[in-house]
Amino acid sequence: MFKIIAIILLAISTAGAGYFGWTQKKSVAAVSAQVEELTQKVEEADKKAEASEEELAASKEMLPPLMTKAQELEAVKAAFSTGTVLKDLEAAYAKEKKGLSPERQLGLAGVRLLTNGTKDPATVEAFQKALEMTDWKAQQKVICAAQNALAAAGEKVKVMSECAPEAPAGKADAHGASAAKDAHAAPAAKDAHGKDDKKGDKKDAHGPADTHAVHWDYEGAMGPENWGKEFPTCGKGKSQAPLNIKGPFEKVRFSVAPDYKQGQLKIVNNGHTIQVNVPAGSKIRIDGKPYDLLQFHFHRPSEEHIDGKPSAMVVHFVHKNTEGELAVLAVMLREGNENPGIKTLWTHAPKKEGPEVVPDGVMFNPANLLPKEMDFFHYDGSLTTPPCTEKVKFFILKTQVNIAKEQVSDFPFKMNARPVQPANGRPIYTN
Repeated sequence: MFKIIAIILLAISTAGAGYFGWTQKKSVAAVSAQVEELTQKVEEADKKAEASEEELAASKEMLPPLMTKAQELEAVKAAFSTGTVLKDLEAAYAKEKKGLSPERQLGLAGVRLLTNGTKDPATVEAFQKALEMTDWKAQQKVICAAQNALAAAGEKVKVMSECAPEAPAGKADAHGASAAKDAHAAPAAKDAHGKDDKKGDKKDAHGPADTHAVHWDYEGAMGPENWGKEFPTCGKGKSQAPLNIKGPFEKVRFSVAPDYKQGQLKIVNNGHTIQVNVPAGSKIRIDGKPYDLLQFHFHRPSEEHIDGKPSAMVVHFVHKNTEGELAVLAVMLREGNENPGIKTLWTHAPKKEGPEVVPDGVMFNPANLLPKEMDFFHYDGSLTTPPCTEKVKFFILKTQVNIAKEQVSDFPFKMNARPVQPANGRPIYTN
């Protein structure tokens, strides 16, 4: 009996000891957590103190210049406080028969402020009068004239949206098309060759000027390798142009027959090329089907390569039929004798980007730039400028035309050619 009681007592004491140890362990853990939390708070307080010290040091560094400015202001106010300068200025301006300009009225208000402070009603009245006298429209005209002139001179200047030129209906815009159309007689919401631009108001190089348009170039961060970021077809299209023309070729049995007419020269530097906008009447027949010639422009060097080699330049004649289909006739220009047609164009071509130039009495026939032979290579391609729209028929004449080395050098753009694109299995034809 005593043995059983002893066992029970031993069990109870063991359990009590265990419970005591467990509770003590929990207490220790809780205390440790509190210590860790307190330590973290102390560290955060130290960091805040350090930050405050840094801010205080920075403020101390800023204080001397501010005090100097305050002393300068006090000195100026003291100099003007006698009122002598204000009286002399008012007396001088009183002799102005035409009244004060907004700038002088503003200066007078500033002197009043320094002399009498903001509590003087005359000071407030002077500033209000200066504001009323300011003709914003007149000021805007001056600003716009300066900004547009600098932009036309090729300077990098941000033109205010209010200063964007708006061509009147029926008049040529900065890129040679009517105000509602782009350089290829396509609606303003369309691209350079008359195709819909899915980017909406993001127009290509040959469209109307737009300060909000996506900019692109032939080199650097805005160069051809990055066009696809803003114009997906440029990067993902499978029928892009230009191509390297090399065999084997497939044979076709149709011909191309230009019928270009002489007309008033209309030439423009649109910031990416020299372009000639052609009056209505010039056509080309492709397999008997007529296409209207809209414009022609130049690339240096040629965008098309023949057996891996470019020519000095190329001229692209851009056509469109009644169904809206596009066809480009490419004439390669090789260095040789002087080209009389190029001489006429370069004489009147603007050196800087700007409005279309229409020289009085200067006529030009695009046929002056064509060779006698019309044998060609042909493939289905795309625009060679953003947005790189596809389903454009290309015809590259086999016979090249001469251009003098000096004439190549006189072209305002040192390089404005897109690199050749993958053929992706496309056939190249020849007649």
